[in-house]
Amino acid sequence: MKVSRFVGLFFGLGLAVSAHAAPDPNFHIYLAFGQSNMEGQGDVGSQDKTVDERFQVLWAANNGSCSGKTKGKWATAVPPLAHCQGAKLGPTDYFGRTMVEKTDSKIKVGVIVVAVAGCSIQLFDKDGYANYARSQQSWMTQRINEYGGNPYGRLIEMAKKAQEDGVIKGIIFHQGETDAGDGQWPSKVKKVYDNIIKDLGLGNDVPFLAGEVLRSGSSKGANNNIAKLPQQSKNFYVVSSEGFNQALGDGQNVHFTSQEYRDFGKRYAEKMIEVLGDKIKPVAESSSSETPSSSSVESSSSVEESSSSVESSSSTTGGIVIPNAIYAVSVGKVHFEGDFLQMPVSMAHSGIVSIRLYSVLGTEVANVNRMLSAGTSNVLISRKKVPAGIYMMSVVTASSYITKRIDLSK
Repeated sequence: MKVSRFVGLFFGLGLAVSAHAAPDPNFHIYLAFGQSNMEGQGDVGSQDKTVDERFQVLWAANNGSCSGKTKGKWATAVPPLAHCQGAKLGPTDYFGRTMVEKTDSKIKVGVIVVAVAGCSIQLFDKDGYANYARSQQSWMTQRINEYGGNPYGRLIEMAKKAQEDGVIKGIIFHQGETDAGDGQWPSKVKKVYDNIIKDLGLGNDVPFLAGEVLRSGSSKGANNNIAKLPQQSKNFYVVSSEGFNQALGDGQNVHFTSQEYRDFGKRYAEKMIEVLGDKIKPVAESSSSETPSSSSVESSSSVEESSSSVESSSSTTGGIVIPNAIYAVSVGKVHFEGDFLQMPVSMAHSGIVSIRLYSVLGTEVANVNRMLSAGTSNVLISRKKVPAGIYMMSVVTASSYITKRIDLSK
């Protein structure tokens, strides 16, 4: 039978998808970064030490001795969440707790916090951070070194690791006091956001929530810049600090109190829930309605898919006709652009997609698993992993299997 011969060839070439654990679509990951208020400066009270195990932190700092955490390992999100160089209770603590409280019990919430007191947005500029870091005082350098000397790089490193376990849903941000007088700050923040999206291969709908600074504080002018962030992107939102007027009694007049951090975190969560809407609902692990008869197997010698249709009454695949096939996924033109191999993937429904690239000898060259929303998303693989050449690509979802030959030799 032609189908059997095709599938046999697929497995014979070593192109079968290996049994890797797919990311849990119900493990929602949020990135958090900024300066001292994102670190958290509030004293940790007894009520802050009891945390639901559904709320986890992927520890990003080198040293976790203050909390028993280990870099690159998930742990229950007991504060501090940023590092052991003076970080305490911050907005991320009650952001995560509120997300757990107000979402389905099937949902787990994970956060990655990278924050450096006193820093400018320049510290998160992947192109210019090194020059900025070299000019800072020792107390800040100690914090920067907790992230390997490159806080942005560490954020991306940990986020990629987190993508092996769950799905990045959004970003929370608190920074700007240091840059209150910089009129270009909003566009600089947008640049950092764009880099995060590109470096992690995320979609074009990831929300970015920026919190206002203390309205009665010495850096209150930063709120003028923060108010302009939504002009930079449809994905940018501002979380109000209205009513937070006590100020932490540390003499700096820029930090919130512990209770204000708790309330601020709740505001971040409520806004994230509002923005994400149905995207925070749990995803069924499998569906009994998804049977082999609804899958499609496709092979093509063309780099670019000619059909953008999601459904078809029949499918012709290398001489194989599959009646009533449903195209749950299709792949556009795969090509190199800059430092990445770009793969446009169109999904009829949100779900996990597993992509594998194999050499003509059947050796796996690269693999990626992503939770993608319905529509078209650009999945990226570092160009360093994929030399120029000819490859076979497999794309697998819960109900579709595609193989195609791609020519990357030109």
